[in-house]
Amino acid sequence: MKIVGLDVGSKTIGVAVSDAFGWTAQGLTTIKWDEADIHSADAQLKSIIETHEIGKAVVGLPKNMNGTIGERGEASQRYARHLEEVHGIPADLWDERLSTVAAERVLLEADMSRKKRKKIIDKMAAVMILQGYLDQK
Repeated sequence: MKIVGLDVGSKTIGVAVSDAFGWTAQGLTTIKWDEADIHSADAQLKSIIETHEIGKAVVGLPKNMNGTIGERGEASQRYARHLEEVHGIPADLWDERLSTVAAERVLLEADMSRKKRKKIIDKMAAVMILQGYLDQK
């Protein structure tokens, strides 16, 4: 069963997909969406779920450093419930603290320009979220 990893932001959703064995995460795309319209990414996600035969989603849960859940975390929880209802697949939440920082570090070490980093940072954060989940399993 393949798993999709999502880094849900207010304007974009980074997307990564696992291999069929659940060993590795590969960055797929970044979806532009409007958080005010929770359905705005549904068609693109449906296509990804069908094309890649996804059986589960992992949504990054941005906790505060003290472990509490703030406004962004609550938004991720809402989106995970939305995924389950609309797409009919289970959605696990995964602590994503520092995933964007880790993704930024990897891209800096690869000597990638700021302009290029900005285009793929969300996708890389989704890879970090999904790979962390897969490694834990």
